[in-house]
Amino acid sequence: MWMDILYVVIGLIIGGLLGFFISQRYTKKYLKENPPISEEMIKTMMTQMGRKPSQKQVNQMMKSMSKYM
Repeated sequence: MWMDILYVVIGLIIGGLLGFFISQRYTKKYLKENPPISEEMIKTMMTQMGRKPSQKQVNQMMKSMSKYM
């Protein structure tokens, strides 16, 4: 009786950990393939703020955004 409950609890813990790590890996892969912001979005944003962005500035912004993903 106690062993059955122990097996269920251990199974739930292992399943929760596996689910967490699998979903974390999937989310990182998805964000790398489909970034939430692109170069065009950065150019548009900077233009709306009244600045003419150079390619160097856009590259710097993309690099700083990729550090947080």
